Amino acid sequence: MSNLRIDLDRLMDRIQRLGQVGALEGGGVCRLALTGEDKAGRDLVVGWMRELGLQVTVDRIGNVVGLRPGETDGPPVMTGSHIDTVATGGLYDGNLGVLAGLEVVESLNDAGVTTRHPLAVGFFTNEEGARFAPDMMGSGVHQGALSLDDCLATRGIDGTMVGDDLAQIGYAGEAPVGGFRAKAFFELHVEQGPVLEEEGVEIGAVTGVQGISWTEYTIAGTSNHAGTTPMRLRHDAGYVAAAIATTARQIARDMGGDQVATVGVIELEPNLVNVIARRAKVTVDLRNTDEAKLQQAEGMMAEKLRELAQAEGVEITARPLARFEPVDFDPEMIDLVAETAAGLGCSVKRMPSGAGHDAQMFAPNCPTAMIFVPSKDGISHNVREYTAPAEIAAGANVLLQVMLSAASH
Repeated sequence: MSNLRIDLDRLMDRIQRLGQVGALEGGGVCRLALTGEDKAGRDLVVGWMRELGLQVTVDRIGNVVGLRPGETDGPPVMTGSHIDTVATGGLYDGNLGVLAGLEVVESLNDAGVTTRHPLAVGFFTNEEGARFAPDMMGSGVHQGALSLDDCLATRGIDGTMVGDDLAQIGYAGEAPVGGFRAKAFFELHVEQGPVLEEEGVEIGAVTGVQGISWTEYTIAGTSNHAGTTPMRLRHDAGYVAAAIATTARQIARDMGGDQVATVGVIELEPNLVNVIARRAKVTVDLRNTDEAKLQQAEGMMAEKLRELAQAEGVEITARPLARFEPVDFDPEMIDLVAETAAGLGCSVKRMPSGAGHDAQMFAPNCPTAMIFVPSKDGISHNVREYTAPAEIAAGANVLLQVMLSAASH
């Protein structure tokens, strides 16, 4: 079985066909979680699962798992990712990991191979967190890290609730959550960054996922005339929002290392050119591979907010959106990915992930690893996201072989 390879044309065809669901001009896709487009994508992938003979279950948070029986019963060797996207997504983020898993199954079907342990391919609800916070919602509930009831009651950016939308699209499943454990979990994913391409490396053996801290800040100030109000008498929510953005960047610069910081949302009210903003909403995304340093960054941000509130005479309210500690993957599984890739003639780099992934939710409960393939120009969450077919083939073949290895012991 070491000579078994995936069918690249078949995999690329599925990637293109799924990419037509919610297609955007320029080659991207918008398939926000639990929308009509997400339903259509789910239906397409579930149809493929059933065509391949997988036993399909849907759990109460809408996660979908297709099981391929093995020679013995017990926990499966699992792979998967997500098919929801951001509003301006590409064809590969998440989708590659799910569809490569289906290609692994079909390659084994074609070869008449039955693994010792069962295999499973899954896709998880609302990984992106673009419509509902937090991200990795489905896998978090699946692995017992997040409360099912809390997540079902979560309201999204357009005011609807997760539980209602799951029912609306027909994916409020009946399978229980929180009790499923895999024998091992592997996730193939595009890097979403520039490192592999810059260094000319074909495969990333991912060592872990950095910690994530998302917070939404609401600033309450006072509206007033932009021309007649002296600067010393202003309580300007817009100014404070801008100061938070520059503070986040300065914290990352001052700390250096793996610390990053992003302000992704700024909303002002009344949002008029000649009126001082009475209200502002700002999101801050802090990430670090070291938990102590992530806490340090959070503390620095909190201190600066206290200073800003006092100096400008505004009230700042914080609402946590997501908080995940850094995750280390299993050393043996990392070695398996690296050694398998090298054995297939690929160059390999051991590296952390800068983005959050469903795999991090599995890591506390089973041996887990990830496989990265390059992203052209480091671009992701963008319609121009691209990974070359040869690179996709390399990653999918590594996935095939590591799953075979893990399922044989």
